Amino acid sequence: MPQGKVASWAFAEEFVAEQSLFDDASVLDRARERATELGAPPVLPGAGAVLRLLAAAVDAHAAVEIGTGAGVGSLYILAGMNDAGVLTTIDPEVENQRAARESLAEAGVRAARVRTIAGTPRDVIGRLTDHAYDLVSFAADAPHAPDLLEHALRLLRPGGVLVVTNALFHDRVPDPAARDAATAQVRAVVRAVQESDDLRAALLPSGDGVVAAVRR
Repeated sequence: MPQGKVASWAFAEEFVAEQSLFDDASVLDRARERATELGAPPVLPGAGAVLRLLAAAVDAHAAVEIGTGAGVGSLYILAGMNDAGVLTTIDPEVENQRAARESLAEAGVRAARVRTIAGTPRDVIGRLTDHAYDLVSFAADAPHAPDLLEHALRLLRPGGVLVVTNALFHDRVPDPAARDAATAQVRAVVRAVQESDDLRAALLPSGDGVVAAVRR
């Protein structure tokens, strides 16, 4: 990548200062530290800013996050949602959700605003209500991501927003020499969003790549 592009990406990543989002400027720093300890990579700042923006754009009252991690993405989504909105966040690891609850509590998020569900995302999401959500988010490299995409389309209301993070997958997606299974899955998910008649999509270079799409 040309040096100018690297500098522009870095500038854009820092455009929304994480420290400005909460009264306690270190809330997200500590959440990121927990994520590192758990081996649950969090969204990068640019992707987080996109999550917050899109949640605010649709005035989200109900959102689903697949892959809670240590709560970094949750904090960004909640920062953009309607103050009365409820985030449903799903993760198979109880330790992740425990760490996320710590992060949310430190940020002053009311417990009533978050519904945490421990379980295999593909199984849990299948029990959620059709067309009841304003925003659904998951990572393109998540286990069973193609199945998660199908469920996300079912869950979103018309005009709702899909957010798929890690869509460039460490810059491997545009590299034709990268043919490993994980990269192939990410490419397949991105292509499925792009080709869906039910979605209007764009691919943003924020974070590790974000596909954002509006449900028709």
